[in-house]
Amino acid sequence: QVQLVESGGGLVQAGGSLRISCVASGSMFGINPMGWYRQAPGKQRELVASITTGGSIRYADSVKGRFTISRDNVKNTVYLQMNSLKPDDTAVYYCNGLLNGRAYWGKGTLVTVSS
Repeated sequence: QVQLVESGGGLVQAGGSLRISCVASGSMFGINPMGWYRQAPGKQRELVASITTGGSIRYADSVKGRFTISRDNVKNTVYLQMNSLKPDDTAVYYCNGLLNGRAYWGKGTLVTVSS
């Protein structure tokens, strides 16, 4: 059983930065990949970024060059550093992890970018 808890969301002005975190209960060993998704009001949930245990990373085209995903296996934590934020980045950001074929989700953290 895996529990994922996000933190670090909040209100930021356009052009600003924010780092959100996701802590996994227990060990992250075997959780592969881990990623961040987001869901804006009235829109479908979409992949923002993912990272494998081997360090392979994927980004949505809309965040390339602005967001950076990283994982700290000692702290059982995945981070998403978000720079040059835009109002279109406003969404609930969810942490996701895949373990033994099952997807686990956090409850989400709200990121609001004001113009």
